[in-house]
Amino acid sequence: MIHVTIYENSRKECIGFQTKGHAGYKDEGQDIVCAAASVLMINTINAIEMYASDECSVMSDRDAGMIAYHLRGGRPSKEADLLLKTMILGLESMADDENYAEYIDLKFEEV
Repeated sequence: MIHVTIYENSRKECIGFQTKGHAGYKDEGQDIVCAAASVLMINTINAIEMYASDECSVMSDRDAGMIAYHLRGGRPSKEADLLLKTMILGLESMADDENYAEYIDLKFEEV
């Protein structure tokens, strides 16, 4: 199962996320749940780097299925906020889908 924690500030703005694990939906290379979640998160990181001015830290470990992404400064820019909300929308859609819900755990944590 993919465990995703969305980190929010006191204003409920996303300021980062961390993921651990693999979906286990299918074998490696054929796991559409893992691929979809990875694309959502990696594309968001890349888009923030390209289209926003936010400073961030990123760590990853492919074997562990871990990505840790945190914005510095405590508040996202307007652009980063929209991109992160879009990522969360996609992850929520996956977590709510009866076909994929057992493969992705999504939680929110105030930091």
